[in-house]
This record gives sequence, structure tokens and C-alpha cells, in this order.
Amino acid sequence: MNPHLRDVAIPNDWDRRGLPGWSYHSDALLELEKEHVFRNHWQIVGHVSDLPNAGDYLTMDVVGERALIVRGKDGVVRGFNNMCRHRGSRVVADSQGNCKNALVCPFHGWVYNLDGTLRGAARPRSFPDLDKTEFGLMPLDLEIWMGFIFIRFRNGGPQPSVAELLKPIEPELAHYKAADMVPSWGIWTQKTPVNWKSVRDVDNEGYHVAMAHPALQDLYGATYFDEPFINGVSRSFATYNPHAGRRWSVRNYVKIAPEPTHLPDHLKKAWVYYGIFPNAVISVMPESVQFYQEFPLSTGETLLRGAIYRYRDESREQAAARYLSFRIDRDTMSEDVQLSVWSNESMLSEAFEGFYLSDLEYGVRTHHDHLRKMLPVLGLETAPEEKDMGNLNDALRSRS
Repeated sequence: MNPHLRDVAIPNDWDRRGLPGWSYHSDALLELEKEHVFRNHWQIVGHVSDLPNAGDYLTMDVVGERALIVRGKDGVVRGFNNMCRHRGSRVVADSQGNCKNALVCPFHGWVYNLDGTLRGAARPRSFPDLDKTEFGLMPLDLEIWMGFIFIRFRNGGPQPSVAELLKPIEPELAHYKAADMVPSWGIWTQKTPVNWKSVRDVDNEGYHVAMAHPALQDLYGATYFDEPFINGVSRSFATYNPHAGRRWSVRNYVKIAPEPTHLPDHLKKAWVYYGIFPNAVISVMPESVQFYQEFPLSTGETLLRGAIYRYRDESREQAAARYLSFRIDRDTMSEDVQLSVWSNESMLSEAFEGFYLSDLEYGVRTHHDHLRKMLPVLGLETAPEEKDMGNLNDALRSRS
């Protein structure tokens, strides 16, 4: 049984067009996307198990912003801008580590407590009295959900709390006890030479699985289905098909993976993907949970980022299954990268006349609709002048 969480009926006579081709290669639009799509929406930084001890920290540099997540001496995980209040230097330079008792700016030696308050400036007599809170690190919105750490670079924003946003998937995901998991191999990053939307377009539909992903087709084939984006969340679901095993990794995965007694029957042999607008996915398998996401580096380059988490007391069989599912995912990602390159480059051709989407690609359309709501300029088939992009988008937003 492949249960649906929500109504997945596709409307009759829906608009099968995708976003206009110009929107994948516009520098002016990219700046609007950074501000209205990435900085003011929830982003996953990592998992609480990435910061097990006081002084442990994670950093994330994306869309012109620098996030610093640190666990305090009181055990609380907090988020800050990774920016010294003196001259704006990075307070920590590494992507992950431990700062022991304090955060010390490497530029002039300003010292911050693990709760972000200023402990003291170097050579303090050269300054007036500094308020320890006013001159503390600037906090970020932060929320922990199922162990995952979400931050938002702009206070407020168009999304509700993470708990409210992800409430539709909470009962199902709760079975995996993700908050108790620990890192497998750490946070990974990879660059790909396409626009970020091309990465998301490929990931938001399973129509291409049968042709483009031999391992996934072997594993779950026609059992796969997509639920479109509704209020910022999508869901895709598949169970192992009875004839899985033509490929080495799939054959051994279904053979070795132990019976997951902690899961209800409909999840015992399922891979589930939860899309979170605008750019993240949490995916679950019986032996592991992972997140992955993409951030624009330019109109033609994207940073891919993610991590896999495992059960703390996993058996040898679970570990082997986790490795084999990683192999399947690794091949799938490589295949998707190539597909996104081919699709992305076509939009530079005068012969490109836009998308014409299948009913099986309705998830792509609903993601595009979410983008159009944030950036109504995306409703224009003809590219505006780059210099007019921001003002035109503001005018269109004021009418909606």
C-alpha cells in the first residue's frame, strides 16, 4: 500500500508551462531570488547531533550571508550571523569545529561568550564602555524540528514556524526518531554548473525515473508517486517492487536490509522524500534520514549541500544497507546533474520554446507557482530589462 497524505488530484486543463527560460539566466532576477526566496525562508543548517558538546559549532556561507550555529554551555543551540561586531570579520573560519569556552575573532581578538554576548574587546580602554548584549553577535531566527536545525537570515518572513509548516508530515516522519540519530559521514558539498532552479526542477518529479535512473527504477519502479507542493511542502513516496534486484547495489540492499521493526508496515520498505520550499528535501529510508539542498552561486552555478544521519545503535546489517542506499543515491545524483545541465543549457537557445509538463510533473508546476507568488515578475514570458527587474517586481507585488 502506498498511502497518500493529502489530496493529489491534478486539476483539469492546468497550465503546463514552466517558468520562462530567461529566468534561469538573469543576474537581476538572481538577486531578487536571494532576497525574497532564500534569505527570508527557512534553511536547514544541520542536525543537533552535529553539535554534541558545548562549544561545538557549524557554519554555512550561502547567498551572501554567513551563519554560525553554536551549542552553549547551557546546552542550548543558538544561531548568529558569523560576523564580528567590530569590523565584520568571520568569528570562526572553519565549517565545523569546537571553540571550547569562547568565540575569539581572529582579526582583533574580540571575545564572545557561547551565548553570543560580548565578553570583551581587545584593548578595551581604546573604546567607550560597550554594552555586552548590544555589541553581542547578531542572532538569527532558529528552530529545531525533529533534530534538524533550521535558520532564517531575515527575521519573520512569509513562512510560519517550522513546526507549523511541517505539521502535515510530522506524524509520518516521527516514526523514524530522527532527533536521536547521529552523523554518518558529515556534511557534504558539491558544485554543479547549472541554475539552482534546474536542480529543483529535476528533483520535483519522478516522470524521468524510468528512463534516467536505472537503480531507482530497479528498486521501486512504478510504485513511485509525487504529491505536489501545498503550502510549501511536497511529498514523494515509493516502495520496493517485488522484482527488485537486477543491479548489484539494489539486489544486495533489499537482501541485506534488516526488518525495521520500529516502523509501521507501510514504511518498512519505503523511501519517502519531503520537499520544503524553496530548496530543501528531507528524505527517509528504513536505515537512515538525510537532508539535501541547493543554493545559487551564480546564474550558472549551484552549491549542493547535505548530510546523512544513522541510528546510534545501528547493526552491521543496517550499516551495510545505509552504505548501499548511499551508493544508489550517489548514482542518482550524478545522473540528475547531467540531466539538469542539458535542460539548463537549452534555455540559452532561440529554439527553446518553454516547458510542456506532464501530469506526472505537476510537482514542478506547483513549485514554480510558489516562486511566482514570491516573485510575480516570473509571470512575464518576455524578459524585462535587467535594470528594471527590481522595480517591476515591486510594482507587481503591490498589486497582488
